[in-house]
Amino acid sequence: MGNFKKLAGQTAVYGLSSILGRSINFLMIIVYTAYLSKEAMGSFTSIYALIGFMNIVFTYGMETTFFRYSTGKKLDPREVYNSTQSLLVISTLLLGSGLFLLAPILAEWLEYPGQAYLFRWTALILSFDAVLAIPFAKLRLENKALIFAGSKILNILLNIFFNLLLIIGFPYLIYSDVIPEGFLGYRLDWGVEYILLSNLFANGLIIPFVWWKAGFFHFQLEKTIIKPMWKYSIPLLFMGLAGVTNELFSRFLFEYVLPPNFYAGLTAREAGGVFGANFKLAILMNLVIQAFKYAAEPFFFKQASDKNSPFLYAKVMHAFIVFCTLLMVAISVNLNWIGNLFLRQPGYEEGLFIVPTLLMGYLLLGVYFNLSIWFKITDQTKYSFWITLVGAVLTVVVIYIFVPVWGYMGGALSTISCYLIMCVLCYWYGQKHYLIPYKTTKGLFYLSFSFIISYLGFYLDTGNPLLNFLLKNGVILLYLLLVIILEKEFIKAYFPRKKVL
Repeated sequence: MGNFKKLAGQTAVYGLSSILGRSINFLMIIVYTAYLSKEAMGSFTSIYALIGFMNIVFTYGMETTFFRYSTGKKLDPREVYNSTQSLLVISTLLLGSGLFLLAPILAEWLEYPGQAYLFRWTALILSFDAVLAIPFAKLRLENKALIFAGSKILNILLNIFFNLLLIIGFPYLIYSDVIPEGFLGYRLDWGVEYILLSNLFANGLIIPFVWWKAGFFHFQLEKTIIKPMWKYSIPLLFMGLAGVTNELFSRFLFEYVLPPNFYAGLTAREAGGVFGANFKLAILMNLVIQAFKYAAEPFFFKQASDKNSPFLYAKVMHAFIVFCTLLMVAISVNLNWIGNLFLRQPGYEEGLFIVPTLLMGYLLLGVYFNLSIWFKITDQTKYSFWITLVGAVLTVVVIYIFVPVWGYMGGALSTISCYLIMCVLCYWYGQKHYLIPYKTTKGLFYLSFSFIISYLGFYLDTGNPLLNFLLKNGVILLYLLLVIILEKEFIKAYFPRKKVL
């Protein structure tokens, strides 16, 4: 019970910072959809899908490897930190330089002629992210949640500041004749460029602070540490791709697979912008999953040697499913006003119907993260490669078959199908190699039932806005009541009533 509550508390701390920080970032959808064209939103969607994919390549599972070798191998944590960070710095220089030099080729290949600078900036953003990964992991391992949270929020606030300055501030000053057009090289015809520059400036400024708080590393490549770490981490590279493979293929490939004139009045890139904006609404689920991951990953490794850890992992999974299905229902039934609040130009609301499917996709990704603990703590990370490969292949197949037929929903189906098959495979092999007593039947009931009522609540329409709001949120209360009834034993065990003398 103590360990379970400890994880819940740590998740709450990370969750507060993650949700606060990312919610501020999430609000930028209002700015982007209000001030940028749908074509710029399409570019933003595809380029950031590429960044998400390449982020995994640049770090190649070293965060998880750092946790494993700092806690479960009886090694000096300081030597592990020095060796891991040194290795990442070297690989980042190589990968970043390669991407920087290939920028003109990428620009032509991805249909951004004359805009190679976009991919040079992308290379720098990825490099800055990579050299921050292990210092951030060290802060998590040492339970320095407040420093971690403060650093993340500072980074996001800097990003927001530069976005507002470049997208709203400078144009306002130019149109008000306060500064001349071309001031400091400013261009009014740029859009996605300023999103990338804001990210680049914010990441670059945060590096000295994070390195200082985590502790500056000494260059060290200890062969006895690096060699087994490398063997452990490479399969995790493919596991890491699981979290972004679908986002890359569904958001990045969408505009290239969608037939011309599929949506009246929209080019394929503009339709990709609509798809990407609605994909962003599903990030509300990802906020919780990310907060959980920050707390759970080091926690899982620290508990691995406890003989009761399988029972603890099962309880964590069940609580995760219950909470996230409730969140999915709450978001889905309120999507109409949430969409109107964040999607500021006409046309974006046409994709709202895919959001419940995307929410379920993210939820299944969180389930997969829970399930994947078995091959991390048994050092059988090779399984992550095959599971991810199957998910990636299925994603591509679904996109090429269903996007030309169903458009936005075809892209959303690739999300849910990818993560579903990965969950099934991870569960199947995991129960053979490391038995964990999951409440499988009840978990499947929550997942399926919550998904059904999410869509029922979304489409519920009486014609009266007030009545709609009351009935839709009544669905949330009914689901919450069902959870309380079914989980009364769990609630009694972990939230006992205090006796009144």
